[in-house]
Amino acid sequence: MKYTTRQKAILLLSDGTIFHGKSIGVSGKSFGELCFNTGMTGYQEIFTDPSYFGQIMVTTNAHIGNYGVNDKEVESDTIKIAGLVCRNFSYNYSRDDASGSLEDYFKDQNLIGISDVDTRALTAYIRDNGAQNAVICTDYTSVEDLKKLLTDVPDMKGLELASKVSVTEPYFYGDENATYRIAALDLGIKTNILRNFAKRDCYIKVFPYNATYEEMAAFNPDGYFLSNGPGDPEPLEGVIGVAKEILANDKPLFGICLGHQIIGLANGISTFKMFGGHRGINHPVKNLITGKGEISSQNHGFAVNREEVEAHPDIEIVQVHINDNTVAGMKMKSKNCFSVQYHPEASPGPHDSSYLFDEFIQRMQK
Repeated sequence: MKYTTRQKAILLLSDGTIFHGKSIGVSGKSFGELCFNTGMTGYQEIFTDPSYFGQIMVTTNAHIGNYGVNDKEVESDTIKIAGLVCRNFSYNYSRDDASGSLEDYFKDQNLIGISDVDTRALTAYIRDNGAQNAVICTDYTSVEDLKKLLTDVPDMKGLELASKVSVTEPYFYGDENATYRIAALDLGIKTNILRNFAKRDCYIKVFPYNATYEEMAAFNPDGYFLSNGPGDPEPLEGVIGVAKEILANDKPLFGICLGHQIIGLANGISTFKMFGGHRGINHPVKNLITGKGEISSQNHGFAVNREEVEAHPDIEIVQVHINDNTVAGMKMKSKNCFSVQYHPEASPGPHDSSYLFDEFIQRMQK
């Protein structure tokens, strides 16, 4: 067994609230918007999900690190969260096929974290007071100095972050001899989305967030995909313009999470910053077409305006979040386009909604 003496650390929220704990990872300070995820497993996938860029993650599961890390269980090439807050951090792991410890993984990628925090109390506080900026400090900087530094951290509302996580050059994924070709716009795409496309006989060309419609169309795709990603969708004017051009040409278009919001904006529907957001792998969604309930994996702090969707003559709500009635899925009546606010690739999480990938294939077949 491994034992270590760790220095003290604090978590300071922008409203002045302080939680105390112990340092994990490397020493220093890390700033970001504080949010929590209720998933009981899949911490490595969560940490590497580009949609979490710029956010300090609170894990509600009591034990983090107990099964180590595996090189295959990543959603991107690096850790994307700004920092970690957890209750119990495990320095020892017990999984046979683990490739290493979470401690070494954090240190290799310079992640700052804090453990031994009362995460039940912290989660309840976020639920009551909403998402806000925070700082993890493990280097003994004074609270007064941290408060001053926090005032310079931008709010997530109005913050464009897709450019921070998107690729800079196109790349290919899958078998080039596959039946279907998909042009995917990388706004922070998860690797498991690409896996789901590839195993359905698709060859994907992944484009940077600032690619033009002409560049994507030159691939001669059977369909277009707008990915998930971090930040506020409204500043992504170029991406919104590309979505409008795809719709004008009426090729099959599928959007997930941030891509879903972009499709809304391309149709003149506004988005809004949620009070706390949805982050977890057990969110209930109702499919209004089939009448069935689905358990979904979700990760978003913005949503489309439901009243505006309902008033739009060309858009139909096809799924709703059962807890708060926000729009979970929509489709266009006159265009070959549909989108969801949640994650049907669900890594980790339930596979109730994986049929959405099959629906996209069917749309490309037609």
